[in-house]
Amino acid sequence: MRKPNQISGKHNRPLTGLVISSIIMLATLPATTYGGQAQGEEWTRFRGPNGQGISHAKTIPIKWIESDYNWKVRLPGGGHSSPVVWRDKVFVTSGDQRAGRGFLLALSVSDGKILWQKEYALTAYRMNTLNSYATATPAADANCIYALWPTADKTTLVALSHDGNEVWNRTFEGVHCQHGAGGSPIVLDDIVVFTHEHEQENSGNGPQSAWIAVDCKTGRIRWKLERQTSSKTSYSTPCVYSPGTGTPQLVFTSLAHGMTGVDPITGTVVWEVKSAFISRVVSSPVVAGGLLIGTCGDASSGKRLIAIKPGTSDKSNTATEAYKLDNSSVPYVPTSLAIEGLLFTFHDTGYVSCLRSATGEQLWRQKPAGKFFGSPVWVNGNLYCITTEGEVVVIKAAPIYELLAINPLGEKSHATPAVAGGRMHLRTYSHLISIGGRKE
Repeated sequence: MRKPNQISGKHNRPLTGLVISSIIMLATLPATTYGGQAQGEEWTRFRGPNGQGISHAKTIPIKWIESDYNWKVRLPGGGHSSPVVWRDKVFVTSGDQRAGRGFLLALSVSDGKILWQKEYALTAYRMNTLNSYATATPAADANCIYALWPTADKTTLVALSHDGNEVWNRTFEGVHCQHGAGGSPIVLDDIVVFTHEHEQENSGNGPQSAWIAVDCKTGRIRWKLERQTSSKTSYSTPCVYSPGTGTPQLVFTSLAHGMTGVDPITGTVVWEVKSAFISRVVSSPVVAGGLLIGTCGDASSGKRLIAIKPGTSDKSNTATEAYKLDNSSVPYVPTSLAIEGLLFTFHDTGYVSCLRSATGEQLWRQKPAGKFFGSPVWVNGNLYCITTEGEVVVIKAAPIYELLAINPLGEKSHATPAVAGGRMHLRTYSHLISIGGRKE
């Protein structure tokens, strides 16, 4: 058995053939397929394929001790972003708030060796003590890794090749909000999409919020959808909903606009349920069959869980509310997980619930360990989620509650596991850990 490796230290343009073929392929898939492992072995964004947290890996252990790690690496600075994986490389960000620096690292999946490290100067700004300079999870495709660095002074989106060479660097105005920024970019076909939202100033003035798509190759803006600025900014990361027919839709959630479906080619609103949320949105949308599910909350407590039946691009069907749960027993920060007709919610207060995703009926509610800020992932029938104190809780993904293990990582964490190539990558505040895979 190997011992852990302790390392210190464009404008709008006609659709391309690739985009057209991708849309046709997605449109012919069931709605739940794109929310699963449709992108294969790679873990390219926050919560993996389409942000749904699903992996069919068979080599992730349920219980482990530190000597079972493949490797454990100390990162420069700290942070709350999650790792992403493309083939033989795992990418992660970290930050040093005192020095005003952000770091983007590429590590070898096999042994944790730091292959390259890029450093970015970040202007100091006030944020919630639970936030960090490195909260946005990067996104990856076959060509590049994309990292978002938001500060009050400016927001920087960079694209680097997998070898660490800068392809482009694009700046936008700074983010104005009480707690600092936290949304992550995603890649869809040949665009990088991210939210650039602000909070309304007391005067009622201030910068314009927007959802933005830029060209993967050049960083030029492909479309910019201006959005209303509300009293509470959103931290949600979008996902894709693929209806049985028609064009896939980008799904955004926010207090200002509720739940929204957007055409990824034109950046126009397809449908919107503006009244969906009653408080700040931190969690990201979840695809549950023909429903889209989101949550909101405030002051460390959930306020509403809502399920929306989305509208269609041809306007033949309008978006409608399927059900909602208005109480403090719903999650606030963690994103939920839907699979096989069940919805699993991990709560900031430490409770875990199992609901029927079609109706919201609760099947069980238990408190296995401490509080959660990170979100769960599903691996081979089990749920993995890291508590704020750095314990990986493993629960059977079933209509009957079964706690399988609690594995301490030794340091606090707000991050979500990444699973690719048969291995799980676990990020604590200042370390990255690899577990699983077949040992030689």
